[in-house]
Parts: sequence; structure tokens; C-alpha cells
Amino acid sequence: MEQSASTMPRRQLGRYLQQLRDEGNLSIKTVSEVLDGSRQKIWRIEQGVGPVRPADVQLLCEVYQAPTELVGRLIDLARQTRVKGWWQAYDDIMPDWFEPYVMMEAEATTLRHYDTELIHGLLQTPDYMAEVIRTGRPELTGEQRDRRIELRLRRQRLLNRRGPTAPRVEFVLNEAVLRRPLADHPAMVAQLRHLLAVGEQPNVSLRVLPLWAGPHPASLAGTFSILEFSQPKRESGEPTVVYQEGPTGALYLDRPVEVACYQEIWAGLVAVTLDETQSRQVIASFAGEAR
Repeated sequence: MEQSASTMPRRQLGRYLQQLRDEGNLSIKTVSEVLDGSRQKIWRIEQGVGPVRPADVQLLCEVYQAPTELVGRLIDLARQTRVKGWWQAYDDIMPDWFEPYVMMEAEATTLRHYDTELIHGLLQTPDYMAEVIRTGRPELTGEQRDRRIELRLRRQRLLNRRGPTAPRVEFVLNEAVLRRPLADHPAMVAQLRHLLAVGEQPNVSLRVLPLWAGPHPASLAGTFSILEFSQPKRESGEPTVVYQEGPTGALYLDRPVEVACYQEIWAGLVAVTLDETQSRQVIASFAGEAR
């Protein structure tokens, strides 16, 4: 049974500390100088990346002049961050800016992905991954490429895990993604067939945005993901996060106005996609054409 260390304490702690820093009108640079640390360390704490020492939280609370009743709760959250997640085994090949996404992906209850250029990583076969990585990162060694493939395959386990319950995952693929072949044509056929197999899972929705749909709500947005989390009755819950990735970093958007914008884009996008049955037919036709 697949189990993941909860990232919620880290993320809750990071949000509290960032809010306190913002309320004090303090920059990350200023706080890092007070702590005699690095800006990267403050960023990692606020992003919920990795464990946090209770002593660091105590010092930050003093800098931020946090209310006494809040300090104890934050220190308790810091103690809970000591539990390691499986993703930490891949710190050697995973950029700092990507680690928060992997953590949240493992915790989300609903994920929505729109992809304009490539098949999403959760849907890729090893051969597809290998060609994409070789093309995008030609400087990597064979061992580094293999480690990246291993990480991506490890992430894919969430699609059919039993504990915790597998999330609902909705994919929209631009038709151009299906038309963009691999150099290895048999590998592309296998990739398309893999899409059909994964699309049969009850928690997975796979739809195609046809080229004939013309300009659409996501035309300017590009590739993006929306991650939603369970909302416990006793807490306000984790905020929905919009994620967009680039070659040198990523955006994590969680302000209500930002999330609402992308949710509206997603709704408009789904309105012009093929339904799941039609999408399967299109994918199957491309698999036939590629043979």
C-alpha cells in the first residue's frame, strides 16, 4: 500500500510565517540577514520544502513579533515537518523550485492538467520520457536521465494508489501533442496506446482539444495545472494552487483572484474539448496512423 508523508504541516507553517513576514513588511533578504542565513533558506521554509527546526521558528516568531498564542502552534507544526517524504530521495536531480510541486501533487485530491506541447509527465511511457529529456536537457549524463525517469515513474504511482485514495486527475491534451511524433515511431505508438489504457481508469479523465476548435480560453495561458486539496471541517483547508513551469523555474499561484481566473479558463477549455469517447477515438486513430 502506497503511503506518503503529509506535507500539510510544512505548507501550513510556511504560509503562517510568510503572512507574518508580509504583515511586518519585511523582505526575505532582510529576514535572512537577521537569521544570519540565506534567502534560499527562508524561501524553502515559506514554500514548505523540507523539515524546519523549531529553534528557527522560535527565532522567526521573535523577529515577526508573533502573538504568543500562535508561537506554540507554529513550533508544534515545525516538529511535524521532520517526517521525510519519498521525494527527498531525488534531491540530487530535482530542482528546488520543482520539489514543492511534487509534494503538493502527492497530497492533492483533484488535479487538472492542460498540456499544449508534450504529453503530461503522469501519462508518459519511459521511452517518451527518455526522448523528451534527451532533447530538453542534452547536457545530462545517462545516469542523471535515468534518475529523472525513475522520479517521473515514481510520481505516476499516485494514479492507482490505494492509500491514501488515488486523486481525481483530469487531463486535457492539445491535439498538437498527439501529432508531434517521437523519432522512434514504435515508441510513439506504445505511448498512444498507454494513453488509452490509463484513460480507462475510473479516477482519470482524458480529453483532447481539437485543432479545429480554433482560438480558445487557454490560448494565452499555455500549459498549466490546478491542484485542489481536501478541506477538513476543523480547518480552513489548503488553498487551491495553480502551477506553471518554465525551463528555469515555476510559478505557484494561490491568491483567490488568480485561482478563479484559471478555473474560469479551465471551464471554458473543457467546454470546447471532445468528450472522453470522442477523445479515445482520436487517440486510437493516431495510434493507427503511426503504425
